Amino acid sequence: MDDQLKRVLWRQSGAAVAMLENAVHRCPEDVWRGKGGDFFDFWYLASHTAFWLDYYLAESTESLAPPPPFDLEELDPTGALPPRVYTQAELLELLRYGRERCHAFIQFLTPETLDQDCGARRPGLTNLELLLYTMRHVQHHAAQLNLMLRQRIDSAPSWVGFTKARID
Repeated sequence: MDDQLKRVLWRQSGAAVAMLENAVHRCPEDVWRGKGGDFFDFWYLASHTAFWLDYYLAESTESLAPPPPFDLEELDPTGALPPRVYTQAELLELLRYGRERCHAFIQFLTPETLDQDCGARRPGLTNLELLLYTMRHVQHHAAQLNLMLRQRIDSAPSWVGFTKARID
């Protein structure tokens, strides 16, 4: 696969992850916890986003094993919340893990794998579409979290145009 395309995909995917990471860094504790058990709490939206970043870019649904203390609650059809409020440090570690997963996924892309169906992770999408879908999902929730910060503390992180982390 063309190295330039890989660089562009990484710069923009990495930027979406950086936007999410910046929102997590900026969030004060009282905003982080929210009501402490709601799908619209800051911590939960950040956790949800980091989980699906990991899930969509895993080699397969069978190989998905988020690092502790995270588990697979997001896959529960009843909509179970995680057992506790995760800390910002824990979420930042999951985002680091997700960033590495994203980097590896892009490195994996070849002319042959680019257009292959991504399988059970998101049926009907190619691997390239899955990467773009994931980037859009991360950016969507990063924007939600930035809006929450703007509404609650009148401050939000700046736009990230591209990641500074290299893909070499």
